[in-house]
Amino acid sequence: MYLHRDAVDFRYGMNSLSILVEQSMRLNPMDSSLYVFGNRRRDRVKILGWDGSGFWLLTKRLETDRFIWPDRKAEIVTMTPDLLHALLEGDDISTIQ
Repeated sequence: MYLHRDAVDFRYGMNSLSILVEQSMRLNPMDSSLYVFGNRRRDRVKILGWDGSGFWLLTKRLETDRFIWPDRKAEIVTMTPDLLHALLEGDDISTIQ
């Protein structure tokens, strides 16, 4: 799982996000990884995945809080399943190593 550090335009769909994975993150969107993106206000997250026959896109919006991105300098952050679950629950993962 990979977290894209910069905010993305949430009008982006599967095609635009897969191009972003290829060009900006320099990764293969058709591997078995998940790619996590956030909007500017950090109240929404999109997760792009490939299942072998097509892309799927999952979106979550927090109603009362904001997602807190990890405090890392790298443009692309590798995530564990536990870290992704914490992020999606709205936990502060900014200091988690």
